[in-house]
Amino acid sequence: MKYKISLFLLLTAVLFSCQDQDEKRRAENAKEAKKKEAIFNNINKGWTFIDEPINEISESQLNSWTEWRDFMKEIGDKPRKTIGAFQKKSVAISKKAMALNNTIPTIFDQPAFKSRISILITKIRMLDLFIHLNKIPDDKVVFLVQEINKELISLERQMDKIV
Repeated sequence: MKYKISLFLLLTAVLFSCQDQDEKRRAENAKEAKKKEAIFNNINKGWTFIDEPINEISESQLNSWTEWRDFMKEIGDKPRKTIGAFQKKSVAISKKAMALNNTIPTIFDQPAFKSRISILITKIRMLDLFIHLNKIPDDKVVFLVQEINKELISLERQMDKIV
């Protein structure tokens, strides 16, 4: 009898202590969801790539370069719903950027142009890395999108110089 009472008190104490844990867990989950939503909104606002050529000369030269067209089409499409969509898009952009380095047209096959493509690829890979971290640094992701835009402009200006 003595053991039954102590067992009953022990089970009661365990059940009441678990309820406190559930409330704390729910509060933490709600806080984490708000944080993830803020990160998503910040990345969604900053995810705007320049997907149009800056002039007609570079546009006419790039029409024959299918990898470049695929790359520009890929960065032109913006993910909409979740962080996972942004992660998938960054992987796709990274693959398309890597393909750029493999097939450079002969007119642009110069060291200055290749170095600009390498810089562009590096920044895109950094974007892919940062967006796949457990705690996504949204300010760095937005900054990298801006840097990629600068590199795209620099690359197109280099094309103009070559042509």
